[in-house]
Amino acid sequence: MDDLFQLGANLSGKRIVVAMSGGVDSSVVAALAARTGAETIGVTLQLYDHGAAVGRTGSCCAGQDIRDARAVADRLGIAHYVFDYESRFRDSVMERFADEYLAGRTPIPCVRCNMGVKFTDLFALARDLAADCLATGHYVRRVMGAQNAELHRAIDPARDQSYFLFATTQPQLDYLRFPLGGMEKPAVRAIAAELGLGVALKPDSQDICFVPDGDYARVVRKLRPDADDAGEIVHVDGRVLGPHKGLIHYTVGQRRGLEIGGQAEPLYVVRLEADAKRVIVGPKAALAVRGARLEEINWLGGDHAGPLTAKVRSMARPVPARLEGERLVFDAPEYGVAPGQAAVLYAGDRVLGGGWIAETQSAELVAG
Repeated sequence: MDDLFQLGANLSGKRIVVAMSGGVDSSVVAALAARTGAETIGVTLQLYDHGAAVGRTGSCCAGQDIRDARAVADRLGIAHYVFDYESRFRDSVMERFADEYLAGRTPIPCVRCNMGVKFTDLFALARDLAADCLATGHYVRRVMGAQNAELHRAIDPARDQSYFLFATTQPQLDYLRFPLGGMEKPAVRAIAAELGLGVALKPDSQDICFVPDGDYARVVRKLRPDADDAGEIVHVDGRVLGPHKGLIHYTVGQRRGLEIGGQAEPLYVVRLEADAKRVIVGPKAALAVRGARLEEINWLGGDHAGPLTAKVRSMARPVPARLEGERLVFDAPEYGVAPGQAAVLYAGDRVLGGGWIAETQSAELVAG
């Protein structure tokens, strides 16, 4: 548990702002903050149409979730404020999400949300409220190192969210607190139940809050009506294998749903050529990547020069790699590396930083 929230801590005279999404995690953080004796203020950002989200499970920051956050705040006896950030969220997260898909990339809107409305706008709100810190329900650890605060993986690997927080800046990390990083989820739910919080058994929110049913294409079509422009599925050897139904239905590494039968071997999406509206497919060997160019690199590792590992998808295992300027080089070929995703760099459990994958370098081309 973050040192500021250790059991028995007395923070009387301090003020803590807690980002409350309406779920069990942020609700328990609010409870932990309140029991320190600090003045605790819950803040919820309404991020999209609350009317459309009423009664929906697996969401956050809208409709029923806002009411749940308010009910928890009332139960804990703390102040609670709701701020309307719907326009900001749409412009900085949802619109960009749609544009990335149309450009043939695979976006991660959760990171963009953390970079923008959560760890920039909410950060500013907490400062305006003269808070001593901003606490969130993310499963990640803030550890004081020899020089400054460091970002580390959560104790529970199944809950770790460090991949999504690689873009956290040092000033933000100095101000943020993550009380749940040293806890496992059953313990968090137990605290909620012990305190009689109505959200104790509430299902976890899904990764992309504004895609309630996992149908990304439907959301993109709503934002970009021309997103279903068809094109060709082309083998890496140049053969046209058939039509596709729009780039938004495909991502690098995809095997299912290609609808091109009669092939001698399984085929995967190797890359998307947005300008030509082509889906390039090939055998698994064609997915092998030796390196990737990164952009918008955020570095938290100081002068670290030792070995590192890189994680190129949220569910992927970290693999040995090295960073040469803006180029990430894998020790062994890596598969399913998609432009638009993030590459997050670690030294053991510590997050050194990361960047956005702009383009990849085929292992086959390097070998040739």
